[in-house]
Parts: sequence; structure tokens; C-alpha cells
Amino acid sequence: MISLEDRSTLALGIHTAHAAGARLHLACDTAGIDLRTLQRWKASEGLTAGDRRPGAHRPAPAHALTPAERAEVLAVANEPRFADVPPARIVPKLADEGVYLASESSFARVLREHGQNAHRGRAKAPRKVRPPTTHIASAPRQVWCWDMTYLPTLVLGQWFYLYLILDLYSRKIVGWEVHATDDSEHAAHLVRRTALAEGIASMPGKPVLHGDNGSTLKATTVLTMLYWLGIKPSYSRPRVSDDNAYAESLFRTAKYRPEFPAKGFATLDDARAWAIEFVHWYNVEHHHSGIRYVSPAERRDGRDVAILAARHALYQQARQRNPARWSRDTRNWAPIGAVTLNPERDSVVAAHLESHDKQPLAA
Repeated sequence: MISLEDRSTLALGIHTAHAAGARLHLACDTAGIDLRTLQRWKASEGLTAGDRRPGAHRPAPAHALTPAERAEVLAVANEPRFADVPPARIVPKLADEGVYLASESSFARVLREHGQNAHRGRAKAPRKVRPPTTHIASAPRQVWCWDMTYLPTLVLGQWFYLYLILDLYSRKIVGWEVHATDDSEHAAHLVRRTALAEGIASMPGKPVLHGDNGSTLKATTVLTMLYWLGIKPSYSRPRVSDDNAYAESLFRTAKYRPEFPAKGFATLDDARAWAIEFVHWYNVEHHHSGIRYVSPAERRDGRDVAILAARHALYQQARQRNPARWSRDTRNWAPIGAVTLNPERDSVVAAHLESHDKQPLAA
């Protein structure tokens, strides 16, 4: 916006140039404004009253949330079960209960107006990662990711070791163990136990197991077990930290859970008891953002299709009751299709899906 003093100066200079014989539109171009702007200033007292937009009265839109609705949104967001949950997870959870109050942006706007828009939880804001080689999972038991992480203890310098295997398509934890030592025998035993539990032996196509370049996961004992099971190993590129992003993200989720002891575990049994509860929460209760906020167990069993269809129907009903609140389509609740680990070009993914006659990625 141009201040009143600057407007007067520009108008005076343009008037002087025009009086000296310059064309009016050229004088305006030289001053850096449009001729229509100068005409509008003169017609609407813009050279005497200045810009009236900052003080203009703007009535609330007719489809805006009512005070009662805003109070209800704030009350729901501050319920104990949602106290550390962002709007992105509150809205799908309410939708599963057959309740629609407002969109995610409306929840965020109400929280921001009341000074409650700070990041909820202990984790920092996520950062973008760089993608390299591709593995594509269009169904469960096609691509697994695994890794090992350190669990702190009450003794400085002593650790417990958590091994996890994650199914890429469903995000379900299909195998885990906690040990007091980092040993390739533990990793080999975990792979064998997971393969038996998942029925890999009866499958014509065996899954790919992707991990980092740690010595434990690349040991001869582990490679021999993978060869015996028919599982193809895959490893991250050297000195690249984001080749196994799904497993790293899973560990980040685990360690920022409120139940995770910040000071460490007292005993190995305590660490294993925590792991049991975490795996159950993650597989059964956790609404995963990467699979349209359904749980990994629901995704694995195919129940996500009916759940997402019910959410879509609920949104359609809410839109019919108040269509003015939607300027575009309702939220996309279509099931996620294939999942890529470290995706390359879209043409690579499309060629893979076409050759395997699988459902393409959801829009």
C-alpha cells in the first residue's frame, strides 16, 4: 500500500509532467503506477483520505463457524485424549466416531486464535528427505524394512538393543526383539521367526528386506539365513542416511512417545514390556498419516477401504448440510495404493505397476 504522503508526491509530479506536455499514461509509467490507479485515487478521495482498506469493515462470511461451534472445537481439541494430538489426527479420529465438527484448517485456526497453535508433542517439526533407489510394495509381504536402535538404560554407557521389521505396504511391525547385546545371531533369529509368522515359505514371491549398512545386518550369519529363507537383502547406499527412511521414522515415533522413559530403562524386562505396549499401540491404535490415518493392522487386513469409504460418506453429508464451507472437493479419503521406498522417477513406478497389473497410486 502507498502512503498518503507518497500518493500526493506522485500525483503532483505526474500533474507537473502532464502540464509540461508529457502524455499522462507515460508519466504514470515513469512514476511506477498505472493510469487507472491515479484515476481511482482522484475518484475515491484517495489523495485526501488515503488508503481505506486497513480500516474497512469486513463482515464475517455467512458460512463461518458460529461462536458455539468454535467453542465446541476448542473444547474437543483440549480434551485429555487430544491434548498432545494435532488437528491432522483429531479430525480423522472424530470421523471414525461419526462426528464432524470442522476441517483441519478450521481446527488450526481456532487454536491459533487462542494461542494454542504450538507444535504438539515432544518431536521437532519434520524435515524433507532426499530419495534414491526404489522398492515398490503394492501389497503386504512384498517389501520389509528393518533396523536396530539403541535404548538407553539407567547406567551411563550401557544400552539395550531394539530390532524391528516393518512391512512397507501396511506400516505394520511384523517382527521385533529387545536384547542386551548387539549380535548378528539376534538379527538372524528375528528374521527367521518373522518369516515363519508371516508364512513366507508358502509364498511364490519372497519379500525384499531393506536395511542400512550396519555390520550386524550385513553379517554372514544374517546373509546365510536370508538365503535359506529366500528373502532378497537390500542395503542403503554408503554415507546416505535417508535410504531407510521408514524404519528411521518408526524409531523416531517410538522414542518420542510419552511412555518412553527419558532417563532410560532399569532392566531388560522393563524394555521388553515397553516394546510390547508400543508395538500393540503402533499396529492397532496408531492412526498413521502415510496411509490416510488408519491403523497398520486395518491397512494390513484390508479394513481401511471400508473405513475410508465411511469417512468419505460422512464428509459428503457434511458438505450437503453446508455447501458454502467447501470451495473445492472434500478431503481425499481414497485408499493409498502402492508404496515406494526411496522413489525414483514416476515413470519407474508406473512401469512397475503396469507390469504387475497393480492398482496405481491414489490421487
